[in-house]
Amino acid sequence: MSLLGILPLNDTSSLFFILTCIIIIYILNLSKTNKNYPPGPWPLPLVGNIFSLNMKRPYQTLMELNEKYGSVFSIQMGLRKVVVLCGYETVKEALISQADQFAERPDIPIFWQITKGNGIIFGHGDSWKTIRRFTLTVLRDLGMGKKNIEEKIIEESEHLVKQFEKQNGQPFQTTIPLNAATSNIIVSLLMGKRMEYEDEIFQRLLIMNNESFTLTGSPFVQLYNMYPMIHPLPGAHHKVLQCQDNLKAFFRKIFIQQRELLDENDKRCYIDIFMNKLEEEKSNPSSYFHEWNLLCTVTNLFVAGTETSSSTLSWALLIMTKYPHIQKKVHEEIDNVIGGSTPRIHHRQMMPFTDAVIHETQRFADIIPMNLPHETTTDVNLKGYFIPKGTYIIPLLRSVHRDKNHWKNPDEFDPQHFLNEEGKFVKGEAFMPFSAGRRVCVGETLARMELFLFFTFLLQRFSFHPPAGVKEEDIELSSRGGLTLAPLPLLLRALPRHTNT
Repeated sequence: MSLLGILPLNDTSSLFFILTCIIIIYILNLSKTNKNYPPGPWPLPLVGNIFSLNMKRPYQTLMELNEKYGSVFSIQMGLRKVVVLCGYETVKEALISQADQFAERPDIPIFWQITKGNGIIFGHGDSWKTIRRFTLTVLRDLGMGKKNIEEKIIEESEHLVKQFEKQNGQPFQTTIPLNAATSNIIVSLLMGKRMEYEDEIFQRLLIMNNESFTLTGSPFVQLYNMYPMIHPLPGAHHKVLQCQDNLKAFFRKIFIQQRELLDENDKRCYIDIFMNKLEEEKSNPSSYFHEWNLLCTVTNLFVAGTETSSSTLSWALLIMTKYPHIQKKVHEEIDNVIGGSTPRIHHRQMMPFTDAVIHETQRFADIIPMNLPHETTTDVNLKGYFIPKGTYIIPLLRSVHRDKNHWKNPDEFDPQHFLNEEGKFVKGEAFMPFSAGRRVCVGETLARMELFLFFTFLLQRFSFHPPAGVKEEDIELSSRGGLTLAPLPLLLRALPRHTNT
């Protein structure tokens, strides 16, 4: 039988005919592109530009294309056209000056499988707006950025210090205790209580969370996001989905426990307050307050509230180990300002060098170099280019944090980037570790407080060194691949400062 019942074709001619049709459709599709559409490398049919991308570190390829095509350019990832925004001015114009036009999230297969468009990280439309607004209000009511959260972080810092003390100066991997410490802050807001570091369930949750972040940025999962029809094939996407299912199963059990003790007059934590809201709205079939949205939002907060802050702290300790002269200056400032007293958030204003080191760690480490993707809500004109509604947008934060127009030594770790000539702290405007605009991180205030207090507590009590036989100059400031850029695992020694040997 002929193809479409038109021509009697053999296998070879059928394949040729099909390929010809694909190419014609491809060319016609290209011809429909607006003349003012951002420039970019010529895509191949079906695969786009994926053979040109470093799939393990795609942000590196995008930085190279930025040099060639300018601050706004396009690529094609599989069948999907993508517009990349580079440099502080361009990203600022999009995410801040035209915030509403760039406020959506695209549908990404792996995240759609996990959330179905609910939650606050990859939520959509009015559901996202409603839940985000509710979440910000609740977190502030629970003390985010206020005195009682400071006390929780101080308490958790003492637990973290004890974990480091248990190592007795021997080399150890800092990832899990740092994950546990940062996670416990968001856990206390979500559940009203912290978890013990030795708790096997807690440890499994943290390991699964780390694994999810690593695998979500892997080449195979990126390929899956381009071609979701490969879902039945074995691959890393199944492991990611399984980890997320396990996280959800844990929180479902917590929901059952919390519901048994639920009291509308005793709002202990985020889950309680959401559940009370769910009860209020249960007669409204179009309400966004339903259990699936609660589940997605809570897992969103747990995942995001753990990974980025702990990765930043891991980078900070690694950098202190590599640059002992910088670590020494941090120690001196801590001794001069705080001494043996308990570090407090108000000390930050009196510690410009320490504050600069933390900010420079965020800039240099660039935990989320490609940001989370955005999508245009309407047709947009940006820098003279036409970007259609529904376009997948990558605001390339690596290009902001390496912008030569705003950073003197963009590729070097240099705390002077955040200090003026008088040695006072100055926050550079091209600093977006929490993104910007409508999708800025809801936990920015909390994360900034955590970074200062955890870092200051650890540097007050310890000096950090490489294992015996490893020289500081041999330490590589390299990252592992993944959705976020955590440093490559390296054993460190935490020596109590009163011995310091």
